[in-house]
Amino acid sequence: MLQSIQSSTSRRAGVWSSVFTSLSIIGLVSCSPSEPPKKPWQEELTVIVIPSENRIDAEFSIQLSTLFAEHLHSKVKFLTLPPNRVMQSIATNKAHFAASELRSNEGAGIRFGPSYQTVIEQAVCRGKPLRHMTELLGKNIAIIDGSTQEAALREARKKFPGLHWRTRANQSPAQLLKEVAEGKLECTVVNEEQLALSRNYYPDLSSTLNISTPSNLAWAFSPNTDTELILEANKFFTIIQKNGKLHRLLDSYYGHSKQLGSGDAIEFITKMHTVLPHFRGMFEEAATLTRMKWQLLAALAYQESHWNPLATSSTNVRGMMMLTEDTADRMSVTNRLDPHQSIIGGAKYLLLLKDQLPLRIKEPDRTWLALAAYNQGYGHLEDARILAKQQGYNPDKWIDLKQVLPLLTQPAYFEQTKYGYARGGEAVFLVEIVRKHYELLTSLAVGDVPRSIKPVNNYKIPKKSGG
Repeated sequence: MLQSIQSSTSRRAGVWSSVFTSLSIIGLVSCSPSEPPKKPWQEELTVIVIPSENRIDAEFSIQLSTLFAEHLHSKVKFLTLPPNRVMQSIATNKAHFAASELRSNEGAGIRFGPSYQTVIEQAVCRGKPLRHMTELLGKNIAIIDGSTQEAALREARKKFPGLHWRTRANQSPAQLLKEVAEGKLECTVVNEEQLALSRNYYPDLSSTLNISTPSNLAWAFSPNTDTELILEANKFFTIIQKNGKLHRLLDSYYGHSKQLGSGDAIEFITKMHTVLPHFRGMFEEAATLTRMKWQLLAALAYQESHWNPLATSSTNVRGMMMLTEDTADRMSVTNRLDPHQSIIGGAKYLLLLKDQLPLRIKEPDRTWLALAAYNQGYGHLEDARILAKQQGYNPDKWIDLKQVLPLLTQPAYFEQTKYGYARGGEAVFLVEIVRKHYELLTSLAVGDVPRSIKPVNNYKIPKKSGG
């Protein structure tokens, strides 16, 4: 009897012990601190960008901001505003920061992140280039309202009080440069990158006069921005400067911006208006088939043949896209001198080269590497990538690979490779020139190159035996 009572008591004690243990666990869970709610910028960043007629600046700003959002593991939304509305929008917290062409040298009441690019602001005038700031006094100067150029002129006016200018809204630096070139405006102020691009259209534009100190470009934050967000921005720029990603990004967008020779630029612009319209429809068809931009294919064709469908080299490379016999056979091109077949075949071959590259290689490097292979062959490209890795370069980045490709002409290097000697420097030249022409074509206003003109008939397309 006693044993039965003890057993029953023991069981009840065990039950209550389990209950108390469960309650204790629940209590501990309910008392443990929950995760703090995410701040708005940790969920989604709102970023102001300035629309750019030349496409480069806006795309660079979007790409850089997207990388920052990835760093934060947040989404990103872009707000497009003209320059004269940016600072006011930032000051009134319409966005978390502004990311386009903002001069951090000045900006009362605005907080700036680290400078990521330095550009020189230059005065551009009709006629003889100016040599001294005093020569700018009394000139009819127009600039973009709220731009970095206006900020640079304000700084310059501290030393030259007689400096005056007018501002324009809803215009771009390219439009002002065009007015100067056409004699409609006496002077404007732009940065060196903007001038370099426009000089390919208007070779007579020049400048030898720098305005004030160079502009240090940086992101702009409102005065009451969360300090944690600015610290994250500082951390982000430290990382991408240290690992070279910022340098590679700048090279991707601005590394090809050196001006073409004046003769080359004039010839390209002339043929762009007189020859390209006859073939634009073919390039667009090829672009649809290969999911590439027609402007890229047209830029490649110009470098290969100057849009001459009958072009032939001493090595029997022929046609608009300068295909070898072997490549033409692989791409089912029966007549290399037929511009339609050549353009379609060349585009398909470029796509094939892109598809052969490792999937880890991202754009735009993927395209630049494929263009190099188009010029020298995929085997030589792989040789260069192996050499790049051996020398501590990144074989997946064009900025690194273009340092190595020219080495394929040197016995000390090409004798180590599988495919031997190659004119690697020629591939580098082709890629950089194609990048330049591609940028010129994509910066054109709609309608500058009509697509409705049929191919000219002042050349004869040989029969299949001539391919």
